Amino acid sequence: MLLNNHSRGAATMGRLPSDRGYEADDRWARLPAGYSWMEVVAIATDAQDRVFVFNRGEHPVMVFNPDGSFLRSWGEGLFARPHGIFIGPDDAVYCTDDLDHTVRKFTPDGNLLLTLGTSGRPSDTGATSVDYRTILRAGPPFHYPTNVALSSSGEIYVGDGYGNARIHKFAPDGRLLLSWGEPGNGPGQFHVPHGIAVGPDGIVYVADRENSRIQLFAPDGGFLSEWTDVARPCQVFIDREGHVYVAELGFRAGMWPGVSAPSAEATGGRVSIFNRSGDLRARWGGGERPCDPGDFFAPHGIWVDSRGDFYVAEVVMSAGGKRGLVPPTCHTLQKFVRQKGAS
Repeated sequence: MLLNNHSRGAATMGRLPSDRGYEADDRWARLPAGYSWMEVVAIATDAQDRVFVFNRGEHPVMVFNPDGSFLRSWGEGLFARPHGIFIGPDDAVYCTDDLDHTVRKFTPDGNLLLTLGTSGRPSDTGATSVDYRTILRAGPPFHYPTNVALSSSGEIYVGDGYGNARIHKFAPDGRLLLSWGEPGNGPGQFHVPHGIAVGPDGIVYVADRENSRIQLFAPDGGFLSEWTDVARPCQVFIDREGHVYVAELGFRAGMWPGVSAPSAEATGGRVSIFNRSGDLRARWGGGERPCDPGDFFAPHGIWVDSRGDFYVAEVVMSAGGKRGLVPPTCHTLQKFVRQKGAS
């Protein structure tokens, strides 16, 4: 990849990443007549690089070719509130529905294969809303789950974030194997475990959003380390080359009531790329012009396809668009196209 080489915390900010081997395209997807989405919450690609766009519109799963041409939609009427998506190596599609308290596994065409959790029934954590500050104790699956990822051997890891503070590990057939975590800011504790990825070595990366860190764990839940050069990370993705992509919400969108940014200069939404040692390799965005191609308002999901192109989903409406912080025309999905010659 054409990524600038920087030491931790020193990468150059910028709105347009073309000098780093990518070109931003915020009008990539071509919606059919009569189709729209309020906001895109998550995105994933299958083995053919077809793009599955999980959104909070009338057609919650929209599928596109890599060139942006529309293929089909499914999931109408199935979801209380879409939140996260993951596609396994067999092209099975895993969808996290936070308000339904479930994670469901589908065929690529939308046929249900497996349900984790009980629809509409949260576990007992004392939480009274999606505000993590109301959690009284850690609990079993699920209370407003956030995201899902698979290990190379097929175990299913789920971040249980808004109304719980745990990571749950399931066998491929859906049997719960173990859970770890509790509310707090110490090692192995969480304040909104929002995003999750599993490396080829089995290491579990958790975007501990409201603690502004990535925590790394062994497959048995043992704490390994943390990375703190992030600003409210929402999702993590590890590409084939081992680069770790992080979608960061920043401090200008989606702030909880009564919470303020750490400083007037605190960053807005951005994307960062790290190596496996946690060294920053590239970073852009920051939210100075959040609706420009290559900048961000509220990054929420990120995925890299087999070609090295990557996609960023943003929760523009729920994170502030409804309050007029950005216009309704602000992008909620961007594609970053890897340029020829990038290495």
